[in-house]
Amino acid sequence: MLISNIEVVPGKRIVEHLGLVQGSTVRAKHAGKDIMAGLKNIFGGELSGYTELLQESRQEALERMGQQAEAIGANAVVNVRFATSAIAAGASEILAYGTAVKLEDR
Repeated sequence: MLISNIEVVPGKRIVEHLGLVQGSTVRAKHAGKDIMAGLKNIFGGELSGYTELLQESRQEALERMGQQAEAIGANAVVNVRFATSAIAAGASEILAYGTAVKLEDR
């Protein structure tokens, strides 16, 4: 499954648009990580636990979006975007969405 954040795939022709596909996940770190993040907030620096959490979340959202695209017969997803939202204290949703398409086979 080819996943791209641009509207076209260089060297390929889109032969069919299959519609919007999306994948999302809601994640939270455990209380110990929140405490460590609070201390890091006082002294400054990267909150590596949250960086890791968001990277894992983006990857899972992309995989779910790709599975949805595959289920409807796509071989690519173009114009992919991410959105985030806070769901509860310490938990956030990552949403990946794009347009499922069929690319020519050559």
